[in-house]
Amino acid sequence: MVRLHSADLSGIEAVPVEVEVDVQPGMPSFVTVGLPDAAIKEGRERIRGAILNSGYQFPLEAVTVNLAPADIRKEGSQLDLPVALALLTTTGQIPRDATHSGHLFVGELALGGALRPVRGALAMALLARGQGKALVCPAEDAPEAALVEGCSVIPVRSLVQAVRYLRGEEAIEAEPHRSYDSLRTSPPDHLDFSEVRGQALVKRALEVASAGGHNVLLLGPPGSGKSMLAKRFPTILPPMSFEEALETTRIHSVRGEHRHNGSCIATRRPFRAPHHTVSYAAMVGGGANIQPGEISLAHNGVLFLDELTEFKRDVLESLRQPLEDRSISISRVRGNLTFPAAFTLLAATNPCPCGYYGDTTRQCRCTPPQITRYLGRLSGPLLDRIDIQVEVSAIPPEELRQAPAGESSSVVRDRVVGARERQWARLKGSGSHSNAQMGERLVDRNCRLGPEAETFLVNAMKAMGITARGHHRILKVARTIADLAGAEAIATPHLAEAVQYRTLDRKLFAG
Repeated sequence: MVRLHSADLSGIEAVPVEVEVDVQPGMPSFVTVGLPDAAIKEGRERIRGAILNSGYQFPLEAVTVNLAPADIRKEGSQLDLPVALALLTTTGQIPRDATHSGHLFVGELALGGALRPVRGALAMALLARGQGKALVCPAEDAPEAALVEGCSVIPVRSLVQAVRYLRGEEAIEAEPHRSYDSLRTSPPDHLDFSEVRGQALVKRALEVASAGGHNVLLLGPPGSGKSMLAKRFPTILPPMSFEEALETTRIHSVRGEHRHNGSCIATRRPFRAPHHTVSYAAMVGGGANIQPGEISLAHNGVLFLDELTEFKRDVLESLRQPLEDRSISISRVRGNLTFPAAFTLLAATNPCPCGYYGDTTRQCRCTPPQITRYLGRLSGPLLDRIDIQVEVSAIPPEELRQAPAGESSSVVRDRVVGARERQWARLKGSGSHSNAQMGERLVDRNCRLGPEAETFLVNAMKAMGITARGHHRILKVARTIADLAGAEAIATPHLAEAVQYRTLDRKLFAG
């Protein structure tokens, strides 16, 4: 019997798997035990074809493959390579002392013996580093795995090359570790804020949202520019830190979306825009083999929900807990998994079914009950978690033609980065990275008000019926506005602008 080390995925984490192969005299058979899924069971045909087509001998005896621990279900095709190598070692085609415990093997085999990429290479590299092992993986996954500093990554392209490496017949250099700065890419230049004519108030609101990581709701008639503004929102977001990029890459790698604009790491913040027909499981995650959903794929980035009122009610309500906790816990019969979900929600919707309620240029055809039912699809608790609510009005034709080009995305992004740097310095060591992530204690410590500002906020809360959650969110937005202005203390003008961003739901959604 021969034992090799490999890995499986549980959520976004890699867990160790021991691959044991035993060959005994008897009728030819190939049995895999240890709760394998269909992909692993089918692997016996891939393994047989790869071994024979690579010029090695496949044993015509009773082969038993055990995947330990035996009480945990194994999923995926990444166990093909360790099973094949263990089988070749058992039959004496690889020296027994070559497959020692210093390696962790993963890889899917093609029938011709080539190695294909697998999901979760980054998570597996983290596991290998924690165990003090070198990771032997497909060459296509090596650049991603090599992002983990301190882990030796051995890239192999075929079963033949892996066998030659273990026999000592071919030396393979470890994949070099590259710094994040050398991989970072610039934001796309085909979209820019300067292309949006007018809408100064909305642009300002998006700048504040980008600077503090705040959730935004854009409400306005069709053709007013909501989607155009939303698509350009990523161009003013601050760049990701290496830790954020690593975490984002790990989530996308587990889903198999591990190629980021030709780079092995996510260098731009995610921008996810699911259609309004998206299911509950696709949004929050789940399935028979639990996978992260859209809210986790938007981690450290933006989740854009266009036509917000068209989404199913249960899908919208599922956002409430992640917006507060910045994570999502999924419970199934097989166990519980928690995925990160620290995203910025950017939503857009029409004010009524026809879209022209409140528009000064076109007449609304909807009755009051229709408008109430339409807007009633958005619950008060969900709206309470949206920090910035802004109305996007249709631009008059003369303004659309004559308005000068606005500031470019790079100019706005520079101000956003300056505000974020002040936040990072203030929140260092707290576990929060932006004003929107501050908890109650951090809000109390970093959002202290003077007597004049205190009186203004109390009066505004009484007049508008703002909840305790809304109170904290106003303070967070005001703190961001002060950071954009370079002010140490929150003044009354900063609070006034923050309160202004909370008035839309009272005006249109109160019924």
